[in-house]
Amino acid sequence: MGLRVALIGYGRFGALWASILAADFDLYVWDSCPDARARAVAANLNVTSLEDTLASDVLFYAVPISHFESTIHEHRSAILHGKKRTIIDLLSVKVHPRDVLTREFGDQIQAILTHPMFGPDSVSSAGLQGQRIVVDKFSASDEQVEFWCAYFRAKQLQVVELSAEEHDRLAAESQGLTHFIGRILGTLNFNSTPIDTLGASMLQEIKSQVCRDSWQLFVDLQTFNPFTREMRVRLGEATENVYAALLPNRRFLDRLVVGIQGGRGSFNEEAARTFLTQHNIADFELKYLFTTENVLRELHAGTIDRGQFAIHNSLGGIVHESVHAMSRYQFTISEEFGIPISHAFMIHPSATIDTIEEIMTHPQVLRQCKHSLETRFPSLKQTSGSGEMIDSARAAEALSQGEIPPTTAVMGSRQIAEIYGLQIVATDLQDLANNITSFLWVERPTSSGRSANR
Repeated sequence: MGLRVALIGYGRFGALWASILAADFDLYVWDSCPDARARAVAANLNVTSLEDTLASDVLFYAVPISHFESTIHEHRSAILHGKKRTIIDLLSVKVHPRDVLTREFGDQIQAILTHPMFGPDSVSSAGLQGQRIVVDKFSASDEQVEFWCAYFRAKQLQVVELSAEEHDRLAAESQGLTHFIGRILGTLNFNSTPIDTLGASMLQEIKSQVCRDSWQLFVDLQTFNPFTREMRVRLGEATENVYAALLPNRRFLDRLVVGIQGGRGSFNEEAARTFLTQHNIADFELKYLFTTENVLRELHAGTIDRGQFAIHNSLGGIVHESVHAMSRYQFTISEEFGIPISHAFMIHPSATIDTIEEIMTHPQVLRQCKHSLETRFPSLKQTSGSGEMIDSARAAEALSQGEIPPTTAVMGSRQIAEIYGLQIVATDLQDLANNITSFLWVERPTSSGRSANR
């Protein structure tokens, strides 16, 4: 056709597009990556300098979406030098390249926005005939648009004319959603089985096709399309709604199964029993889960129907363990309530206060008793356990069973000492006389978002 055409970007799709253009135009290829340029040379394509490439009549851009703005900015001076050129982008989003080209060139060039709705895998399996390409006229003349639409149709492509906004809105609901689900399936390690149904096989194909594309393409599709964020939010809400529909607000109808942050004898247990008594709930089962993370995880999984954990103390402030766990789960707060807290200092029955080297208890306990401990036990190292051992009652159990050395003291309620056979050395160590800890009573969200029952 006598037209000199350049292709900027020789990745997987760039190689496919070059194979289409090379038969009809004087084609020049450029890629900033030396390996990509070497592949283009091996394919018998014209590879010269960037300056020579940009001197072409028409410039197709097949660069990664996230590189488009910096690439265009770098090429701007060369593009504006000399004759007026036409730019045709091949990106999978359209609002972003439109805005970039507007900022960089204004009305100084002609530009057509396109999105070939196919790739190397789909062409390899189904051929080029009938594949679709989206076209937005943008700033090009009618003559230019008619020429290229006629060329695409001559290649047996189906031309779909859409504005940049309409394209991105539709693409978020189709390509964006498909890529997101495909990546989820890949992260889930969704693999084929000997008993796959047709539907499962189709999901396998989605996963395989999506995961063959680069992670960068996935990120770019999700971040440079202004409509994908809304799609992801709705997808997340839909997933939660379906999950909630399968897992009722209360699974155990003969008893209320409650998971608590503490162990036997903990203030969490005292708080839970206080709450249950105040609400006249007689048929219940307590599960000692030791951490807020465990409580919310099991509530989400459906192994408990209610959860309880400490959230704030009048002196110690926010319970950071709970705040961090709350950020990772969805739940409904049924009630917030508080009980007075009195801390005892206890040791192994074989130990004496002179043999104690450290205190192991929850960080909140150390904050609530800071002044008392500095005054009465200034030489003792203060530590908190990790995982379940962060719970004061669990630490007391560990001390009684020899899991931690008898040179360690623990703190908690008087009831802990009775349960685990420990010696109480001191009581009422809290610095604040009216020491109140607030707890949250939580449940799984219902479809209406309201509490179904206690």
